[in-house]
Amino acid sequence: MEKQEGHDPATVRFDDPWYDELAAGWGEHDPTDAAAGAAPGTVPRQQAAPSAADIYLEVQRSPAFQEVRGRYRRFVFPAALAFLLWYLAYVVAATVVPGLMARPVAGAVNVAMVAGLGQFATTFLLTWAYARHARLRRDRAALELRWDTQEMTRGARQ
Repeated sequence: MEKQEGHDPATVRFDDPWYDELAAGWGEHDPTDAAAGAAPGTVPRQQAAPSAADIYLEVQRSPAFQEVRGRYRRFVFPAALAFLLWYLAYVVAATVVPGLMARPVAGAVNVAMVAGLGQFATTFLLTWAYARHARLRRDRAALELRWDTQEMTRGARQ
């Protein structure tokens, strides 16, 4: 139920799908319904403007949205898989070949420490690459979709 302060209760719109249509006549008589030929107590539905849900579904099916989602997936899935494999390789190497991981590289620094620091480095590198990819390949198209969607939903019923 859409209810705003200062509105007359007779002008409140009921767009709630759980609203009981059969009980709509109880104390909700609207004189404009009778004049329009509708049964007294029924709540008129707005047919002119599409709902926000319809607009969002239309945007989701649009080629521009599919392109933005495709660009996202083409970066995120391979990057996440590569990072997961790199992490699992580190963990497996630490448990399966501890002699290799204990091999000194420089002084007290061994292979395990270098690989562990490499985990941190690749985390920051992946974060930078994701932000750069989003800025160069998706942000402008996503912003245009957002503005278009806001324009379409401006007159839509909720």
